[in-house]
Amino acid sequence: MHLNTRFAVVAVIALFAAGPGFIAPPFAAGQSGSSPPRATATFAGGCFWCMEPPFDELDGVLSTTSGYIGGRTPNPTYEQVSGGGTGHFEALEITYDPSKITYEKLLDVFWRNVDAVDGGGQFCDRGTQYLSAIFYHSEEQQREAEASKQQVATRLGKTVATGVVKAAPFYRAEEYHQDYYKKNPVRYKFYKWNCGRAQRLEALWGKAPVK
Repeated sequence: MHLNTRFAVVAVIALFAAGPGFIAPPFAAGQSGSSPPRATATFAGGCFWCMEPPFDELDGVLSTTSGYIGGRTPNPTYEQVSGGGTGHFEALEITYDPSKITYEKLLDVFWRNVDAVDGGGQFCDRGTQYLSAIFYHSEEQQREAEASKQQVATRLGKTVATGVVKAAPFYRAEEYHQDYYKKNPVRYKFYKWNCGRAQRLEALWGKAPVK
């Protein structure tokens, strides 16, 4: 029996066996176009724990992943990166639906969550592994990132230290780092407050609008 005919016969038998209340799911072939369009944005803004929440709450963001980018060592560990010896940045990879949210909007949220004029790290975390940067995935992203950087420099009246860099291999961080703010809310809030992140962002950008 031809393989395709065989699968068709098995499907019909299974349908009758399931009884009259059974509603057959659509075949995979009919699913084309059902998945949302996807694009990737990658930002470094110091501790990746603190970069996840503002993006997770955005409509159109499909997922966020904490990880490492821009270094020399393949598959680095947190201990290696945090030690500053691999050249990696702590970063956030964002998968989003460009039909629902624009890269420009993601850039705006990024700037509002980093100290763009700090060239030595971010907040209490010091070292190159905690520098802020935008890692672009296309020429269009590069143009938008450079334009937004100039706008930020004009608004703040200072030189912006944030780099705009071509995306390099991204390595997912260890599982305990993913959604850390959800898994360990008390420790996360304690760290964020002690690090002075919220206080510095308010001084730099003003109070966040009330939702």
